[in-house]
Amino acid sequence: MTEIMPHPPTESDGVARTRFNAVRHGILSRYTVLPWEDAEEYETLVAALTAEHSPIGPTEQHLVEEVAGILWRKQRPRLAEGAAYRRGLDGALRQYRDTAKAALVHLSAPGVPEPVADAVRATTTDTADAVADVAADEAMTHRALALLSSRRNDAYEAALAALREDTQGWWADILARESDELGDGVEPATADVEGLRGFLTAEVLPWFETRRAVLGNRPLIREQAFGEALDVHKLEHLGRYEVHLDRKLERMLAMLLRLRDLRRETVAR
Repeated sequence: MTEIMPHPPTESDGVARTRFNAVRHGILSRYTVLPWEDAEEYETLVAALTAEHSPIGPTEQHLVEEVAGILWRKQRPRLAEGAAYRRGLDGALRQYRDTAKAALVHLSAPGVPEPVADAVRATTTDTADAVADVAADEAMTHRALALLSSRRNDAYEAALAALREDTQGWWADILARESDELGDGVEPATADVEGLRGFLTAEVLPWFETRRAVLGNRPLIREQAFGEALDVHKLEHLGRYEVHLDRKLERMLAMLLRLRDLRRETVAR
């Protein structure tokens, strides 16, 4: 019969706990259902295969359970492959943290930067939405610049109100900087038409170009990150084990079907 491990061993189990050592090697474990797996789901699989093959006698029942065990174990290489990718991807991205390489894929402007991990996780739709957001933000900025060039008495206030909230916050941060925070020869920003115009042309408009470049590089970053995350050697072992399971499944099914055919031939006589 197929063994289902009821619970993880504890220290109180004494010497007997050594029989669970194989559990450390999940894919190769002699236990069909591991402690963290769903035993009811496995029993449902066995019931479905039993209904499909209608085994008669212990031999055919054993073969059905063998098929169930193989199908159940075939899930693990896929889970292991996903886990290997996640570990590899984490390692591939770690090199970008706290290194100069981060500057290549971070926004070069104040605000929240975009780590490599975000570029990797972003879908095509996410990137398209981000590009559209940049375009909308840039249009608002040009609208503000047009207001600054107008003859309105409230040009500064109107232009500031036309900017997006986060751009307004960026400008407020610049206005709040103390003299000792500025570089040599840099004059403090002024809350007037000329000050705001200089900020928008020197800081904000170049930011849009940088942001578009970052978004445009997302596919390349994804390819590089996933390429570096791929551990060919680990996946090769998983592939070999999956081939082993496939061959075993073929043998079990062939034996089961042959026994069923023999039974039918016997009944026909």
